[in-house]
Amino acid sequence: MGQEFWVYAAIGFLAQIVDGTLGMAFGIIVSSSLLAFGATATFASAAVHTAEIATTGAAALSHMWHGNVNWRLFVRLSAAGVIGGIFGAYVLVDLLPKQLVRPLVTAYLLGMAALIFERLLRRRVRARRLPAIPLGFAGGFLDAIGGGGWGPVVASSLLARGDEPRRSLGTAGAAEFFVAVAISATFFATVDLAGLWRDVLGVILGGIAAAPFAGWLIRVMPPRLAMILVASIVLGLGVFNFVRIEF
Repeated sequence: MGQEFWVYAAIGFLAQIVDGTLGMAFGIIVSSSLLAFGATATFASAAVHTAEIATTGAAALSHMWHGNVNWRLFVRLSAAGVIGGIFGAYVLVDLLPKQLVRPLVTAYLLGMAALIFERLLRRRVRARRLPAIPLGFAGGFLDAIGGGGWGPVVASSLLARGDEPRRSLGTAGAAEFFVAVAISATFFATVDLAGLWRDVLGVILGGIAAAPFAGWLIRVMPPRLAMILVASIVLGLGVFNFVRIEF
C-alpha cells in the first residue's frame, strides 16, 4: 500500500468521525478532499458512494450498540429514504436541472441552521410537527440527485422539530445505511470501479476504523454542544453551496 492509500484512509477516518457523530458531512468532506488532492470528479463520486455502504453500515451498528436509535422512527425513515433515493436516482436525476437543485438545497440548509440556532437561544421550545415519512423521502431524493444531503436534511430537521439530539443523530445515521445501499446500486450498474478499488478501499477502511468512536462520542457529548456543532456544520454547508451557485 502506497502513501496515497494512507492519505485516503486518513480522509475517510476524519470524515466518518464528523459524520458518525453529527449525522452529516461525510460526502462533502471526502469529495472535496479528494478533488483537492487532484482526483477526478468520477473518482471522487465513486469513492463517496462506494465507501458509504461500508461506513454507514459500521456507524449504524455503533449507534445501535450505544442505544442511540429510536426504532420506530428508524423504520419509517429508512423505508421512505430508500424509496426517495431510488426515485431520485432512477427517475429524476436526468430530468431535474442541476442548476436548480443546488439553490433549493442551499435554502433548505440555511433555514434548518436558523431553526436550530433559534432552539439554542430560546429556553422553551415548541416542537414542530414534521412527519418522518415525507422527511425520509425528501432526504433520500436530495441525496440521490445532489450527490449527498441525507444527513444535513434529515438530522438537522429532526433537531429543528425538537427531537433529542442523541436519538435524532443516531437514528438518522443508522437509517442512512439503507439509503446508501439503494442509491449505490445505481452507481454500481453504471460506473466501472475496477481501476479505483485500492484508493476506494483506503477511504472505506478509514471510515470503518472511525465508526465505533462516533457512536460513543454522540452518547457522551452534551446535547447542547451537539446541537451547536450540527447547526455550525449545516450553516457551513449552506454557505459552501451558496458560493458555488452559478448566478
